[in-house]
Amino acid sequence: MEKPPPGAGEEFWRDFLMHGDPQERRNRAIYRTIPSNPRCRLCAAPFGGLGAPIMRVMGKYPAENNPNLCNSCFTFIGKHHGGAEIPLSLMFADVRGSTGMAERMSSTEYQALMGRFYDAAAKAVFANDGFLDKFVGDEVIAIFAPLLAGERHASRAVEAARSLLKGTGHGSADGPWLEIGAGVNTGTAWMGAVGVGRHSTMTALGDTVNVTARLASLAKAGEILLTVEGATAAGLDVDALPHQRLELKGKQQETEVVSLAS
Repeated sequence: MEKPPPGAGEEFWRDFLMHGDPQERRNRAIYRTIPSNPRCRLCAAPFGGLGAPIMRVMGKYPAENNPNLCNSCFTFIGKHHGGAEIPLSLMFADVRGSTGMAERMSSTEYQALMGRFYDAAAKAVFANDGFLDKFVGDEVIAIFAPLLAGERHASRAVEAARSLLKGTGHGSADGPWLEIGAGVNTGTAWMGAVGVGRHSTMTALGDTVNVTARLASLAKAGEILLTVEGATAAGLDVDALPHQRLELKGKQQETEVVSLAS
């Protein structure tokens, strides 16, 4: 699909973010006949085999934000600056003690350590059908939207956080090679393209995002803090988990959260 239909508004973009490009959904049956796997999870364009070179010319190669999608499916919304409020889940994860580590290490050593963290985070996010929003210093921000994660986006966000803690050594006999705390939340947020021209990018905005960031900043090493709403949406037994009420910066009322340990 080269451009949105005339007069496309929030309803069009909400449908796109929930289900993908209507034209690409119709093309799926055609692309599935072209060899071979792996494929774009949305349009079924092949990333390997004889069909891959043709698909690359069409802009259908693995997207950087999630290689489970083709670049064409992922960048359509950015190209046309669309966006809408949708239900989604988020996972923020912070490195603990990064300032002290940077002081004790050379910049090259610190970069290598952060690079290892980024790799572990990307692996956890992509394996659970999330989008990498961004890396900000010692923090990773990931979005789990219905477009790829489906209706189980809340549980996929929790599983990504768990996988990241495991991937950094939490819960192992030797202990973590990097101490991480994470926050997970589910709710309604605006998701879409921000920026100008080629510098536009996909992100999520709103109170749901801000709360997730606050939870990640308060989580202890090896801990995942979730809002009760997020834990319930993920299918967790909320009553069986440790509860606490936290004062989150910028929030007028305390937020009830539950904790998962690695």
